[in-house]
Order: sequence, then C-alpha cells, then structure tokens
Amino acid sequence: MVAYVVAIVLVAFVFDFINGFHDSANSIATVVGTRVLSPLAAVMWAASFNFLAAFTVGTAVAKAVGSGMIDVKIVTPNVILGGLLGAIIWNLITWYYGLPSSSSHAIIGGYAGAAVAKAGLVAILWGVKWIQTLTFIVLSPIIGMVLGASLMILVSWMFKSASPARINRSFRVAQLASSAFFSYSHGLNDAQKTMGIIVSLLVASQAVFVGQTGWLSHLHLENANSVPTWVKIGAYSAISFGTLSGGWRIVHTMGSRVTKLKPVSGFCAETGGALSILLASIFGIPVSTTHTITGAIVGVGATHRMSAVRWGIAGRILWAWVLTIPAAAVMAAISYTILHAISGQ
Repeated sequence: MVAYVVAIVLVAFVFDFINGFHDSANSIATVVGTRVLSPLAAVMWAASFNFLAAFTVGTAVAKAVGSGMIDVKIVTPNVILGGLLGAIIWNLITWYYGLPSSSSHAIIGGYAGAAVAKAGLVAILWGVKWIQTLTFIVLSPIIGMVLGASLMILVSWMFKSASPARINRSFRVAQLASSAFFSYSHGLNDAQKTMGIIVSLLVASQAVFVGQTGWLSHLHLENANSVPTWVKIGAYSAISFGTLSGGWRIVHTMGSRVTKLKPVSGFCAETGGALSILLASIFGIPVSTTHTITGAIVGVGATHRMSAVRWGIAGRILWAWVLTIPAAAVMAAISYTILHAISGQ
C-alpha cells in the first residue's frame, strides 16, 4: 500500500509536468509570437518564473482544491489516481489537436468524476469553491479580455505621438517583464492545484504512514490545512520542467492563429492576464490561466478591429473549454471504475 501511494504521488507530479508542458503556451506564446524571444529562450525564461512562485503568496488555491471541493472522507488512493488519469488523458488529447484547454479544469473535473464514480453526487461539496470555480469559467476570459483591451487602449493613447519603430523597440523590452509576470502567476495558480490533490491523497492515506521512519515519515499528513515543503517544491519543479519542455502545437495556436500580435499587444495581453490570475490566487480561486490569457489576446486583437480576431479558431477553443470538466470527469470515472475492479478497493 505504501508503494502504491508513493506511485500516485509520482503520477501527480507527472500530471504537473504535463500541465506545464500543455500550458507553456500560456506563458510563452505571446513572447514567441512577437519574436521577442526564441522558443528555447522563452521556455527557459518562463520556467524560471514558474518556479519562483513557490516562495511567495501562500497556498490558498491548494487548500481550496484539497479540502473545499470534494468530501475528503470518501477520498481513497484510487479516487486520486482515477482523477489524475482522467485529467492526463484529456490534456494529451487536447495537446495533440493543438487546443488550449484548461489543465486546471481538467484536474478539477477529473477529481470530481472519480469521486462521483465512488460515492455518487454526495461526494461533491456544493459550496463557495465550486461556485467560484464555475463562475470564473465565464468570468476569467471576460476579465482577461477587458483588462487586455483596456491596457491596449491606454498604451495606445500614451504613445500616440511615438513612431511605430520606437514603440516596437520599447515594448520588446517591456514584454520580457510582462512575460515573466504572467509565468509567475501561471506557476502560482496552476502548481497549487496539484499540491491540493497530493494533500488529499496524504490525508486519505494517513493510516498507512503512521509509525513509518526515514523519508517515508515525511509522507504522513493528518489534515488538509497544511502543505508540506516537499510537496511545494516538487509541484513547482514539475510544472517548471514541463514548461521547459514546451507544448509547441498550442504555442502556435495561441501565439499566431488567434490574432496577429506585436510587442505592445503582447505586453498588454500578458499583463492583463497576469493581473487577473494573481488576484484569483490571493483569494484562493482556482482559475484557468488558459482561459484568461486567451481572453486577453482576443481583447487586444479586438481593439484594432473585430476582424483582427480569427473567430473560427476562438470558437474551437471555446468548445474545448465547455467540454473540459465533463470530458475529464467521464474519463476519470472510467479510470476509477477500472482501478476499483482491479484492486477491489
């Protein structure tokens, strides 16, 4: 049983790696699309600021996912593993087709789907955290769109007398800062979701580790209100290495297919998206970085003219958003059912 729990912790870190790999587009698509950084330099830049987030703000999002959405009394290792597998499968499917779906909603949907497969709808804690999460499926792209568009209008007004060449030079430098800010906020919110899942696993498995000595003693956790340091470092390291690997199919979609970006518009999109995610993280709301940055990119593009946005591509992305939670939930429920049949637990 100990080996099984340890293996699930490793699978959680694999999901976090895939999260970074899948969502690297969120952090680097604009800076690559505007050719401010090469792809390799961009992922190294983004990964560094993903990891920096480990040492700031807190763990409010991790606690929300770990204990605020699913009844921890029904959680078992099979529920956690089923949820992780459902999220991983959906992420890989959307990565293959180059769709920037939400890894955040994939893990939340997967966790819920596996829990419901075990105990029915009573497993869901219908309360504030679910209301916030479901509400921000709609709000996060709108907030990103409004902030991105507002910043673009403000910057255009401030630099209305400057030549295009000067604006381009200035914002190539500024976009390094905005890319770093967005990468930081991405790591801050997304890595915490995996931390919350691992904490749920450790609480559910606490009896397994009672009396253990050596490094196994560090796996013992009695409640979901604390996050061990090793979980924080492991989660932030995994998402950083995933970002470093880069999900180039989605980078292409985000960086050039939704709308044509310049350094100034990339700066506005990244800054608007980062501000939205940072505020959500402080208040413990698990939001989609994908939804937010996509909304910001659309908002920036729409300030030029509505036809500057490729609405057909945006529509495909929207469908991926709508399907993510239920699709990951179904895949997780199937995964849990198979695991339960095999283990009998």
